[in-house]
Amino acid sequence: MERENGTIVTEFILLGLTQSQNIQRLVFVLVLTFYLIILPGNFLIILTIKLDPGLSAPLYFFLANLAFLDASYSFIVAPRMLADFVTKKKIISYRGCIAQLFFLHFLGGGEGLLLVVMAFDRYIAICRPLHYSTVMNPRACYALVFGLWLGGFIHSIIQVALILRLPFCGPNELDNFFCDVPQVIKLACTDTFVVELLMVFNSGLMTLLCFLGLLASYAVILCRVRGASSEGKSKAVSTCTTHIIVIFLMFGPGIFIYTRPFRAFPADKVVSLFHTVIFPLLNPVIYTLRNQEVKASMRKLFIQRAA
Repeated sequence: MERENGTIVTEFILLGLTQSQNIQRLVFVLVLTFYLIILPGNFLIILTIKLDPGLSAPLYFFLANLAFLDASYSFIVAPRMLADFVTKKKIISYRGCIAQLFFLHFLGGGEGLLLVVMAFDRYIAICRPLHYSTVMNPRACYALVFGLWLGGFIHSIIQVALILRLPFCGPNELDNFFCDVPQVIKLACTDTFVVELLMVFNSGLMTLLCFLGLLASYAVILCRVRGASSEGKSKAVSTCTTHIIVIFLMFGPGIFIYTRPFRAFPADKVVSLFHTVIFPLLNPVIYTLRNQEVKASMRKLFIQRAA
């Protein structure tokens, strides 16, 4: 196919995480082991919350949605990355690249908004306990989940729409192990300054504002529980600490990648590996290790199935 300014790129060549065969083998084994052992944790969280009537509070409803988003997110990059480790030429079609980019930001944006929703839930539960059952009723919870999916879709479709308008006439080598906005934009055969600026506002600014807003909200919550009973204070601090850990793990890499000009940095691939592969698999570990109710429900579930 031809265009006035050159040949349309129909596929991209992924240069991968590293050119070192030894490092590739090591990363392959680590990611595959990590993936096969921890990925079921997300599905175990969903199953536990679904089967245990004692975990019917909105917090666990949102936690099940977070586990579902993490499980879905981990399917976008990791399987393809593992397959590319054992192939000589790593090729992805233009449409496949756009699809990968879309789902990456669709699910990632939805997960970021879900963390905002979970912070709102904790604020109402701790700071407005008498209004909690009224504000966080089932209809409101479903509406909030629908809103975060819609928000993730709008965020992602803006990214895709901006990229689809760019001409790609060569070269077609992506210096990464997956398709993402910074690397794809750099291959466009036109001036991309305005597009990069719009992308920074869409991804970078949203990520930074969500991060700062979430930290501020949990700071307010922790200040409000200082005068609570010892048991209530300990439970609130434990829950908030868990959420804050997840916030840093998710938004830290996002801020590093999307809030600066799209120029290559030595740490980009390592940060991207953590952001797209490692982080989605860490959430079940963090939540199950720090949530006594979920751990107790899992133990009860295992005992029931073993009996």
